[in-house]
Amino acid sequence: MADTKAQLTASPAFHQLVARRWRMSLLLTGCLFVLYYGYILLIAINKPLLAQRMGGATPIGIPLGAGVIVGSWVLTAIYIVWANRHYDPEAQRLRDTLLTRH
Repeated sequence: MADTKAQLTASPAFHQLVARRWRMSLLLTGCLFVLYYGYILLIAINKPLLAQRMGGATPIGIPLGAGVIVGSWVLTAIYIVWANRHYDPEAQRLRDTLLTRH
């Protein structure tokens, strides 16, 4: 079993899979940072804009803040869909390939 793990971690296909996962993770993390820190910067730079009322009662900042939360859920869902469609099947294919060799 240890030999199988060593073969898996040494294979170029495994390194490509890990690199793709890192790229996707960093891309989505960057998007989350832009979303969150963009909102924080907007609060710091333009409070009067966020204080404007929508429909007479609700400040614009409230739905924008909710949008940040929903945006983080969307980014998480994107990662889950990507992992289910691309990462997990490829990881399973690598495992199956190594197991059938032994």
